[in-house]
Amino acid sequence: MAIPEVVLSSTSPATGARAIPVLGMGTGLDRFTLEQRPATKHAILRAIELGYRHFDTAAIYQSEDVLGEAIAEALQAGLIHSRAELFITSKIWCADAHRDLVVPAIRESLRNLKLEYLDLYLIHWPMRLKAGESYPPIESHHILPFDLKSVWEGMEECHRLGLAKHIGVSNFTTWKLAELLQYAKVPPAAVQVVEMNPTWQQKKLREFCKEKGVHVIAYSPLGGQDMFMGKNLVMESQVLKDIAKAKGKTVAQVSLRWVYEQGASMIVKTLNKERIEQNMKIFDWELSNEDKHKISQLPQFKRNTLRSMLSPEAASKLPDEDEVVEE
Repeated sequence: MAIPEVVLSSTSPATGARAIPVLGMGTGLDRFTLEQRPATKHAILRAIELGYRHFDTAAIYQSEDVLGEAIAEALQAGLIHSRAELFITSKIWCADAHRDLVVPAIRESLRNLKLEYLDLYLIHWPMRLKAGESYPPIESHHILPFDLKSVWEGMEECHRLGLAKHIGVSNFTTWKLAELLQYAKVPPAAVQVVEMNPTWQQKKLREFCKEKGVHVIAYSPLGGQDMFMGKNLVMESQVLKDIAKAKGKTVAQVSLRWVYEQGASMIVKTLNKERIEQNMKIFDWELSNEDKHKISQLPQFKRNTLRSMLSPEAASKLPDEDEVVEE
């Protein structure tokens, strides 16, 4: 079954609105190493072969060039006939969140990907670092005041130059999005949230985005990168296990189906070819009203926050309003 698509909002007749596949493959593997590159490329090619068309990367992931190699090989092998069949997302890292570095940053990403444009370019986090500073844990002396308005002007320039068909943000709170919408000439087409799943449902953010016409993309639909007391609260939820057993599905499929039924797209990360295929099998069945009610009553717990990227010293200085924690 083909992966459904959602048309993103567009304010530019020149670029038009692109359709984003609601299921995408993420390439932001933890501790990405040289040894993972062949397996990652193979997994991307397998995903394309199965019908995936949405791929997510970022400057900080160090996987842009691997994705670019996979796209080139897919074209050469005839798995796709043109780059236009794909929807490619990347993100600008905090060290490039300076007005004069935004366009150079997207050009660098495009060089890595060997592409002429991105379908979606996102501000990765609402934070600015000194130029050249990269990997977490981030020390407080590397953090600079974040000038969202000037950075967004740089994002709008990327859009105007045709380097990004759509622009958006990632890991923004509702109030940060509201601030951006006050002065954005090109409003964000999408917000990618670091965590959205049955155990962190993001209801407030989803309702706000629906009202404003901003599409939501769930980045951690299967429980996030971090564990709570050694557990993944999604995969080990008894409620989700019971629903999955009754329907003959996996817990992962139930979680992904729940995200889809909220009107959001989702990014799933796995190199396992069986799971890559299983994740596609969520579009020909539905959750019952009883299932949805049970999921709505699940305890909510947030794992991934801006504070988790900082050193203990820097985290202690982070204002509460800069945290990405909204129910």
